[in-house]
Amino acid sequence: MTLVQMHPRHTIPNAVQALADPTAPAGPQVWDAMTVEVALSLMTAARARHLVICDEDGRRTGHVTLARLTDVRDSPDYTDRIRLRDVADDSAPGALAVPH
Repeated sequence: MTLVQMHPRHTIPNAVQALADPTAPAGPQVWDAMTVEVALSLMTAARARHLVICDEDGRRTGHVTLARLTDVRDSPDYTDRIRLRDVADDSAPGALAVPH
């Protein structure tokens, strides 16, 4: 089982980033190494429609929606090793090529 660490929304780096980018989504914050299955479970429990993805230093690296994670899980290319960093809605080019 993968441990989940939630980062509080009121941390200074995130507050500064929110001021710099008011369009950045707010929501539950999770590590980018979390698997898609764990993220879907967390979203169900939290009744969240999206997650803010952070690196190990707590910096926002992207976000992912429930619809995106569902598409990834239902893709024929899906494996249980796919991490959030691979499927973030605003991830870098070269991310996992599964349908949006």
